[in-house]
Amino acid sequence: MSYKDFITEIPNFPIDGVNFKDISPLLANEQVFRSALVEMGDKVDAGFNRPDYWIGIDSRGYIFSSGLATYFGGGVVCARKEGKTPGQFVKKTYDLEYGTATLELQPGEGKVVIVDDVLATGGTLKATCELAETAGYEVVGS
Repeated sequence: MSYKDFITEIPNFPIDGVNFKDISPLLANEQVFRSALVEMGDKVDAGFNRPDYWIGIDSRGYIFSSGLATYFGGGVVCARKEGKTPGQFVKKTYDLEYGTATLELQPGEGKVVIVDDVLATGGTLKATCELAETAGYEVVGS
């Protein structure tokens, strides 16, 4: 199955020259969404034990990290956009295709897998891995 068939590309959104990947059709199809989660989780298990936590990147990464935690076990930790994290946290600012962003994460420990919905330049994933390590987690996959 090609999951690309369930992802719609919206040209020039949120700005000209950037194409938004709409995953709504994938999420709306119960069988396709379940299949995607199982395949994602099976890839993680191939190289090591299950993580203690799945770190979901704000906001669509929350959907997948929650599904993975429910299906495979472990908890969910949220990497949130700036100004959204209560209590103690660490933060990381990084470059995007169309500006900069800042993510925040509450400190903790344990093995984690970083989860998001799509991979564009890899900048958000790289920043989240660095942020998780700074916060005290051991990143074992993404």
